[in-house]
Amino acid sequence: MTADSKVTREIMERFNSAFEAHRPEDLDDLIGEGCVLENTTPAPDGARYEGREACLNFWKGIASSGDLVFEAEEIWASEDRGIIRWQLRWSEREADRVRGVNVMRVRDGKIVEAQGYVKGP
Repeated sequence: MTADSKVTREIMERFNSAFEAHRPEDLDDLIGEGCVLENTTPAPDGARYEGREACLNFWKGIASSGDLVFEAEEIWASEDRGIIRWQLRWSEREADRVRGVNVMRVRDGKIVEAQGYVKGP
């Protein structure tokens, strides 16, 4: 694994941990200026957020919700690209969950691009 891949994987792990631990403040040092996020909804393209503050505010809103339970299925990194496969639950009912993936790019130790996708019905 290259040095860039190690940095990207560390960023992916820290990003995911902020959601699993409901610690939105942990995202502050992870999001870069000029970040662009394409969310999972609404279909088919998802909402687009541009700029550090817009992306950070969106992600902090999700990370702060105690009703949501994120669980990583896999975290992968190569050079400046990272992937997090995850599962999201919003209740104990089996039907109240979704699986998805975030495809991300890291530059200078910060997330600068993210696309979210979910498995549809």
